[in-house]
Amino acid sequence: MMQQAMDLLEEGTELKSLLDTMTSDDWVRETPFKNWTVNHVIQHLHGSDKMAVVALRDTDEFNAAKQNPAQVQTIMNPTIEGSKLRETWWSYFNEMCQLLGDSDPKRRVPWFGPDMGAMMFTTARQMETWAHSQDIYDLLGKSRNNTDRLKNIAVIGVRTYGWTFVNRKLEPPGPVPYVKLTAPSGDIWEFNDPSTDNYVEGSAVEFCHVVTQGRNIADVNLTVVGEPAGKWMSIAQCFAGPPENPPAPGSRTACYE
Repeated sequence: MMQQAMDLLEEGTELKSLLDTMTSDDWVRETPFKNWTVNHVIQHLHGSDKMAVVALRDTDEFNAAKQNPAQVQTIMNPTIEGSKLRETWWSYFNEMCQLLGDSDPKRRVPWFGPDMGAMMFTTARQMETWAHSQDIYDLLGKSRNNTDRLKNIAVIGVRTYGWTFVNRKLEPPGPVPYVKLTAPSGDIWEFNDPSTDNYVEGSAVEFCHVVTQGRNIADVNLTVVGEPAGKWMSIAQCFAGPPENPPAPGSRTACYE
């Protein structure tokens, strides 16, 4: 199994352990993410995972489904809730991980928009699972123990520098900032050409929260120097879809270490 698939499985296992602690009342509580309840958050993850399983099982079936908006809506917007949702999500999630783990990392996976390499597709699912897990941790006021599998998400964050601007129909400012992050283990991760006047430096956890829009840059301790770096961190978006704005300053500052 490729490493990214193992990392994804570990990410989901952590989320499953968190969900196992929840009461029936917790499932209908609103998270800090757009006032979605826990049911909404897991339904969202489950719908994407179900569609991923279709794409990985049979490209033709996925492409046919993609031409039928009503079918896509049905697959990607499940209505089950609570413990039944948790167990159904977990079943599909494990199948998705197995299918990805058995794939050639260079395999092209059909999706909404351009096809994606299996390795990047796997990391994208990890990113979304990790980011939405944080919504639930924040709701419950619980801290989490992050590990160095977070590097996959940091890589997506760095690689989507240009996308952040192009998605908003803006010209990406240059040069691309240097990024120096301290991993949960204490290791140092460095990206792009070193610079003393255009860089982002600090906690990898905080960087990942900013690029997934789980935290506003004003609420973390990252050092941001230079105009390109500053513009990027103010609107960073490492996920697909239309432009989204980060949470308002001060609105999401619960424990995240």
